[in-house]
Amino acid sequence: MKKVGYWIAGVLLLIVVIGFFARGYIGVIAMTLFMQPDHAFGDESIPLAPDYSNESNWAALPWRKDSADVTPSSEFPDNQAAAQVDVFFVHPTTYVSSEAWNQPMDHVSANKRTDEWVMRDQASVFNGCCKVFAPRYRQATLFSFQDQTGSGELALNLAYEDVREAFRYFLDNFSQDRPFILASHSQGSKHLDRLLKEEVVDTSLLPRMVAAYPVGFSVDGTNGIPICEHSEQVNCQVSWNANTADAVIKLAKPGDVCVNPLSWLVDDKLVSVSENQGSVTYSEGGGIDTGIADARCSQGSLLVSEVESDRYSNAPFGPGNYHVYDYSFYYLSVRLNAQQRVASYWSVNAVETR
Repeated sequence: MKKVGYWIAGVLLLIVVIGFFARGYIGVIAMTLFMQPDHAFGDESIPLAPDYSNESNWAALPWRKDSADVTPSSEFPDNQAAAQVDVFFVHPTTYVSSEAWNQPMDHVSANKRTDEWVMRDQASVFNGCCKVFAPRYRQATLFSFQDQTGSGELALNLAYEDVREAFRYFLDNFSQDRPFILASHSQGSKHLDRLLKEEVVDTSLLPRMVAAYPVGFSVDGTNGIPICEHSEQVNCQVSWNANTADAVIKLAKPGDVCVNPLSWLVDDKLVSVSENQGSVTYSEGGGIDTGIADARCSQGSLLVSEVESDRYSNAPFGPGNYHVYDYSFYYLSVRLNAQQRVASYWSVNAVETR
């Protein structure tokens, strides 16, 4: 018994020592040491597939009151009731358990994080232009991206199957042939990148797609969707990954798509913080913040000068990695751009609104 106690104490001491020398990287260290499921994918029962006719399997629906309905102020109202365009939003990883490779659909804490963080801080960006549809899915646990055994990839494939099924259900039962935006973050963008390639490119859906926002993942532009080159272009995609120049952990790779969310251009020019129309993080009480983040594309990353605000200090992937704020830093810019692209879509297509 003493040996067990010494072992536990030793592990705790190791965490403290590592934390002292690698402050800010505790989230990554914890993921490496403690978050790997203790079984291979398929060795335990796989969670039941979601039935998308059941509204509980959607984190956001436009006719239901949910967290995607919030707005930063009365100046930016929720227009879902009158919107003539939909958004299909694929949420990022909120399942961080080591219990299984994929989230059970009724996992309380994961669904709570999806609702109280993602729907508010990310999906709500689009309620000014669009009706917001956001499926829950059997997302792969966070460790899947770290895994080298093959189980993580199998878990991600299962998650993608749900996203694809949800998209097809959305088209068959909700969309009614309306135009749509596809948007996502992190794990959601990995799935959306594949969905664009397999379900949208070279199909009748592409002309209906106003734009795609696969944000916060390494998107290399090979999915067949053109990269948006200006703020009013439609039937195209934008992506970015925000970090400082000296961040140790960067999720983008050289050659990745980087469209500056302040200028909506693909160049490497710095857009100053004074041109940022407003940042928003509801997890810290909401409201519009100015003077938070500038932006410049460089080698696939969106470089941001160091942000000193305590309201934007969550860095689970280490100092200078602003992954969790990819949308929040540029909240109003993205919100207004989505509206701009929708207006451009109707202008280009000269289609009578429904």
